[in-house]
Amino acid sequence: MKKKGCVDAMKYQVLVVDDDIDIQEAIEIYLKGEGMEVIKANNGLEALRVLEDKEIHLIILDIMMPQMDGIQATFKIRESRNVPILMLSAKTEDTDKIVGLNVGADDYVTKPFNPLELIARVKSQLRRYTTLGPFGTTEKAAGEALSVRGLVLNQVTKEVTVDGEDVRMTPTEFKILELLMVNKGRVFSIDDIYEKVWKDPSFHAENTVAVHVRRIREKIEINPKDPKYLKVVWGVGYKMEK
Repeated sequence: MKKKGCVDAMKYQVLVVDDDIDIQEAIEIYLKGEGMEVIKANNGLEALRVLEDKEIHLIILDIMMPQMDGIQATFKIRESRNVPILMLSAKTEDTDKIVGLNVGADDYVTKPFNPLELIARVKSQLRRYTTLGPFGTTEKAAGEALSVRGLVLNQVTKEVTVDGEDVRMTPTEFKILELLMVNKGRVFSIDDIYEKVWKDPSFHAENTVAVHVRRIREKIEINPKDPKYLKVVWGVGYKMEK
């Protein structure tokens, strides 16, 4: 029977990567209380080995770890997988947070964290991932396509192309791009984007949204500094050109 409060009836497998055993065990208690299965690793190298053997639906990844830190691990994971990555960071690691987002993390939680916030962010990422599915599959299907002058986003197959060339997107990047393309010409503030995509109240979301937008631009624009599609409206937010 589905446990009250669970994201879904399926058994989600969450990989918790942290060299602090106490933090590992605390997160395990919170996630098991939501009906999820927890696999633990002490560093990035162990995490990569786990990913070779198990189907993981989300990774909670500390930044500062021995042997292979969270930044290096995220970079390696993103070479082949689009599983959601939620980074854990200390308050003093603002630069590392931005680097982590740049290399492919979807969001971060600052330590010491509020258990309710952690669970909310985990559920948000799982909803988005299971709705969109793992990207990079070769399965084709006819579906609704959004198009802006050579940029095409298929809402059924979850594929993005630019001038016929496939563009690999993480689930979070896809949702931001989809939001802007569905509402071509409309300006969204950073808070609007965060609340609609992450499904959480916006709180210090500037870095998170800005880094994701920059990653999207790097993938779809010929010249990200002079974008053709995704425009900034200074002091207001972002929009997709018609």
